[in-house]
Amino acid sequence: MPMQAEDIERLLRESFPKARITITDLAGDGNHYAAEVVDESFRGKNRVEQQRAVYAALKGRMDGPSGDLHALALTTKAPD
Repeated sequence: MPMQAEDIERLLRESFPKARITITDLAGDGNHYAAEVVDESFRGKNRVEQQRAVYAALKGRMDGPSGDLHALALTTKAPD
């Protein structure tokens, strides 16, 4: 079952409660999303470390072909 943007944001918010999070449904199909997560916890971390933290927050929802979330274009950064 496809995930809703609100579900993705809820999962991310659990790990990044003060983040600025923007979720966009790219194809309008509930399977292809873009997420921008801007959080102070990313300061000093490289892009791979930041993205691993976000994927961990999704708690396996992207794992394998049976995952709830098919595709996620991810942008992460610390606040300016």
